[in-house]
Amino acid sequence: MNRRKFLKITGAGVAGLALGAPYVARGQAPLTLRWAHFAPEDHPAHIAAKQFASRVETRTSGAIKINIFPNNVLGGPPEQAQQIKLGTIDMGLPTQGQLDKYDTAFAAVLLPFVFDTPQHVYRVLDGPGMAWLAPRAEKQGFVLLHNWEYGFRNVTNSVRPINVPDDMKGLKVRTPPELQIQASMEALGAIVQAIAFPELYLALAQKVVDGEENPISVIYYSKFYEVQKHLAITRHVYNNMIHTIGVNTWRKLTPQQQAIFREESAASGNLMRKLITDAEADQINKLAAAGMQVTRPDLAPFRAKMGPAYKRIAAYAGEDNVQTFLKMVEDLRKG
Repeated sequence: MNRRKFLKITGAGVAGLALGAPYVARGQAPLTLRWAHFAPEDHPAHIAAKQFASRVETRTSGAIKINIFPNNVLGGPPEQAQQIKLGTIDMGLPTQGQLDKYDTAFAAVLLPFVFDTPQHVYRVLDGPGMAWLAPRAEKQGFVLLHNWEYGFRNVTNSVRPINVPDDMKGLKVRTPPELQIQASMEALGAIVQAIAFPELYLALAQKVVDGEENPISVIYYSKFYEVQKHLAITRHVYNNMIHTIGVNTWRKLTPQQQAIFREESAASGNLMRKLITDAEADQINKLAAAGMQVTRPDLAPFRAKMGPAYKRIAAYAGEDNVQTFLKMVEDLRKG
C-alpha cells in the first residue's frame, strides 16, 4: 500500500471516529458521575433517571457511567442543590423551590393558582421560562438540561375534609422551606411548619403536624395515605423537577457528549411526564380505596385569598421578576 493511499484510509477512519459515538480508549477509565435525587425508587423520576443513565452509557460507548442515589440518601433536596453547586455530586433534580435560594427569579414560578392546565405549564416553562431562567442558573453554577415533572400540589390532613378556604384555618401543615408554598398555606389560615421531607412520614404518624401538601404522585409513592385521612385536590402550586448538572461537570464533557445529555434528558423527562400524568387519576382512585376521603373544592374562593401571598412572594422574588413571569403566563394562557 503506498503512503498516499494509507493516509487516505487512516484519515477517513479518524474522521469516522470523530463523528461517531464517543469511545473509551484502551486502558482509559470512564468518567463516573454521581446523581442524587429525592424520589423513591419506584417513583417515575427514578425510572426516568435510570433510562437516562443507561442511554448515556450506551450512546457514549461506556465513556460515561452514572451512579444514581435516590430517596435522599445523600441528603435532602436543599443539600442536594448545594452539593451540585459545590461539585460534591454532579447532577440532581432540584425544583424551583431549591434553585430560588441561588436566584430569586425561580421563586416566581411558584405563584399559587397561576397555571390553568399541565399544557399551559409546559408552554410557559419549556419555552420562554427556560430561556429566561437557564442563563441565570448557569451564573450560579447550574446547567439546566430539561424540565422534568413533579406536579400540581394538593393538601392532605388527618383532621377534616377541605371544601372551602375556612377549612384550612388552624390546621398545622408541613411545607418545604419555600416561602411561596408557606405563603399560600398561611393566606388560607393554616399554621405552617417546615419539616425535612425524610422526616415527614413519621411527623404525620405522630401528629406533630396535621397535614402536608405535595403532588399526587408523592402522596401515593410516599404512602401518606397510611397516616392521612383527607385529600383535597387544591392544585394550589405547580412545580417540577429540573434535570440539572453542575457547571464544572458540564465542562468536562465534549460538545458531542453535551448534546447527548440534552437529548436524553428531554427523552427521559418526557417519559416521566407521561408516567405521572397517565397515572394521576388512577392514583387518586387508589388513595380513595386505601381509605382517604377525597374532596374537589371550587378553587375560585381559594384563589381569591392569595393577595397576601402574592405580596410576600413579590417581596422575595422581586416585583420585576414576578411581572416578567406573569406576562409569560398570560401570553401563553391559550394554546
